Parts: sequence; structure tokens; C-alpha cells
Amino acid sequence: MKISYYPGCTLKNHARNFEDSTLSSMTILGVEVEELTRWNCCGTVFSLATDDLMHHLAPVRNLIRAKEAGAEELATGCAMCYNTLKRSNERVRSDPESLDVINGFMNLEEVDYQGDVEVRHLLEFLRDRVGFDELEEKVERPLGGLRVASYYGCLLVRPREVAFDDVENPAVMEDLVVALGAEPVPFFLKTECCGAYLTVDKPEIVAERTYKILGNARNQGAEIVAVSCPLCAFNLDRRQAETLRLYPDFEGLPVVYFTQLMALALGCPETALRLDLHHIDPKPVLAQKGLV
Repeated sequence: MKISYYPGCTLKNHARNFEDSTLSSMTILGVEVEELTRWNCCGTVFSLATDDLMHHLAPVRNLIRAKEAGAEELATGCAMCYNTLKRSNERVRSDPESLDVINGFMNLEEVDYQGDVEVRHLLEFLRDRVGFDELEEKVERPLGGLRVASYYGCLLVRPREVAFDDVENPAVMEDLVVALGAEPVPFFLKTECCGAYLTVDKPEIVAERTYKILGNARNQGAEIVAVSCPLCAFNLDRRQAETLRLYPDFEGLPVVYFTQLMALALGCPETALRLDLHHIDPKPVLAQKGLV
């Protein structure tokens, strides 16, 4: 099995734990990952202005790169990249006139984009292409006893046209957690916003979000929180110090990428987990379960 892969910028620097665990897991699963050549930033956020076509050039150019590679599908693990690529793809598919203009802007490209690449999130690929039953058969170190709260945030389920699961109560990450041998924890705030880019100039708002989201997860019995977005990971992990300063009763939780849990269960080397990149160290809870 082979996938065309878009890493995005953050996975190449601050979120190396996301990419390293992804690539190591895919190797164990027998999936050949082919990174796009000459990929560029996805644009980070989807432009909401109907007359703003310039901000669609970056995502569409990546879809052209997929076409150049002969790919009909493009997979990414980052929820923000997925949302931006998917929404731009849906925009140009539904508006041929805008697509013509965008292709005109990129007149130096060797091919025009025709809206014929499907954008997939890695969780969607694992569910639909690999299959959680098949994945479970390759688990070497079941995550028995580990209680995991799956946090989706905004970008995997909103708006409705990009969602690949139930928008109100998604379950794909919980299904993966079960396949890995861990225990999914019912989590009522799993699709709440983490505060996103308010972390830049209003960290106190993100701290309030972190207090409520992680507090709800802990109250439900979670021992660790799984995410799929580097910005969510930053806000829920790195902002815990600010949260504790503002809310002295706050009790934090370690936050990891779902691919780190997958790599751990599949028996990937510990170096692929890059647990050293976390603010709140996940090792104590994992060691308590005999997993590291």
C-alpha cells in the first residue's frame, strides 16, 4: 500500500514527534509513504472571503504537486493542514470559474489543477484503507489500562463538508484507541476550540480553554490526551504553566499525538516517539503502565 503524503511545516520542526511517530508507524503497517516533492506551506488557515482567491494558491499548488506525482489521494496528519487543503479543494471543485482564475495565476506550472485529487486525513486513511482490525493484528505492545481522552478540536469536524466522521460526536480516534488496546474515555469537550491563535496575544483565553478541556478529561478519568493538531498540542501542553498560574486548582495531563500512541503499541523504537519534545512529560504515566 502506498500514500502520497503532505507533512506541512510544523511537522518538520516543532512537531517532529508527530512526523517521526507517523512514519515509523506506517513502516510497521506496511504502508509506503511518499512525501510530496517541492511542497509548500498550506496557507495555515482557510480564507473565508469569497473574493479572496490569492490565499487558495498555496493549497491548490500542493494539489498540483500530488497530480505531478500521479496521486489521486493526498494524506496529511496535521488537522490544520487537512482543513485548509480540504476546504480549498472543495471551493475550487464547486466553482469552476475560480479554479480557472487560480490556474491562470499559476501559469508557470506545467499542469492545471482539475479538482481531481482527494484530500484525506491520516485517521481517515487508517480507518478506511488500513482498517483498524488489520492494525490491531500488528499491535505488539497493547496499551492495556491506559485511559485516553481523544481531543478532535475544531478542524477535523468543522465545517460539515470537511468532516469524515460524525460532526457532533466523532469516534474515529476512540476506535483507534481501542485497536491499540487502550481504554477510550468519554470526553464531552472533545470538539471544543482550544483557543487557536489567541495564544499569541491573549494566552489567558487559551489558559481558560485548557483549564476546562483538560479538567473535563481528567474528571472523566483520563490519564492522557491524544490530539492530531500541532496548534492544539501547543495550547493544551505548553500553556499548562500559564493555566496553573491563573487557576491554582488546575491539575494537568500529558498531551500526545495519536500517532505516538500508535507507534508505541506497534513496537516502534522509543526514539520515534520523541517524548522529549513535550512540556508535560508523558513518560511517568506510560511507565506506570509498563509501556516505556
